[in-house]
Amino acid sequence: MRTSTSDAAKLRALIDAEARRAGFDAIAVTSPDAIPLAPARLAEFVGDGFHGSMDWIAETLLRRSEPSTLWPEVRSIVVLAMNYGPDHDPRELQARRDRGAISVYAQNRDYHEVMKGRLKEIAGKIVARAGGDVKVFVDTAPVMEKPLAEAAGLGWQGKHTNLVSRQHGSWLFLGTIFTTAELAADRAEIDHCGSCRACLAACPTDAFPAPYRLDARRCISYLTIENKGPIPHEFREKIGNRIYGCDDCLAACPWNKFASAASEAKLAARDDLREPGLADLLRLDDAAFRAFFSGSPVKRIGRDRFIRNVLIATGNSGEAGLAGIVRDLLGDPSPLVRGAAIWALARLVPETEYAERAASGLKTESDAAVRDEWARPVPARAHA
Repeated sequence: MRTSTSDAAKLRALIDAEARRAGFDAIAVTSPDAIPLAPARLAEFVGDGFHGSMDWIAETLLRRSEPSTLWPEVRSIVVLAMNYGPDHDPRELQARRDRGAISVYAQNRDYHEVMKGRLKEIAGKIVARAGGDVKVFVDTAPVMEKPLAEAAGLGWQGKHTNLVSRQHGSWLFLGTIFTTAELAADRAEIDHCGSCRACLAACPTDAFPAPYRLDARRCISYLTIENKGPIPHEFREKIGNRIYGCDDCLAACPWNKFASAASEAKLAARDDLREPGLADLLRLDDAAFRAFFSGSPVKRIGRDRFIRNVLIATGNSGEAGLAGIVRDLLGDPSPLVRGAAIWALARLVPETEYAERAASGLKTESDAAVRDEWARPVPARAHA
């Protein structure tokens, strides 16, 4: 859809005004052909197996790397960002081993829900003013938001592969509006990382084989959220008390000195999710889990995966007082939970007690993977 220069300028002014009114902190425009390097980089990521079990990335490879393949009619892409910065360094909680660390982005409402309705409102204003058609995406379709945001000038993809902004640091949610209207593209941002390697050095599991490359299979966010099976043993101790995601590489970025705390109330941390106690979380059955995390992105991984994560944190806590709750979870209906409970118990109780329980478990456990947990060498005990 052809748009005159004058009409395009007025439309852009409308978009900017409506986006600010809706609570977005940064808005920019790019073209659908602005990320020519993305297909090869994404193909390399998948070819190396760095996507792990996230098969949808490989399945949508072409549509994900070329916006016009996803929607041939698109002429312009509006990229919008909402700041979700914390009011403190989230890494401070790692010292409190009886508490669970939930990634900053998941400490309140699901950002998909917060942003999508507002994007639809803006999209509706675009159609009302310019006609044509629009499509709205918030991390729920094969759209490469971060390369598009870099092309639009909102920031650059840092060495940790996340977007970095000189105004907001590493704390930005991204959404896009695809439109048939022709808008002038903004200038792309350049890389300002320089020789800094703070984000790479901060990763507890060495998930970055090289700057600007992430092996998701080693990433704590992947391991605690996307990974549906047991946490690999080599990463369990390194996970510490992180029970949903990880913010270490984001929090380490020096550009965060310019960041501010989120102004959107629905993205500010809930008091009960800032530093929840492991003991309380371990007691959550399915109904209680769903109720406690209602409206939170944590809810989508389900109770069993979440309790698996909490048990790993419990095993790392050194809190022998939590052993009683862990013992109860040895009989949980979920093999995933039972397996994690075995590891946690081995880290908290005397070796003699664990040996007796292991001998019994090897005789009575019906799940092969859980029997394998009982049969493994006893891990080193945790220290508070």
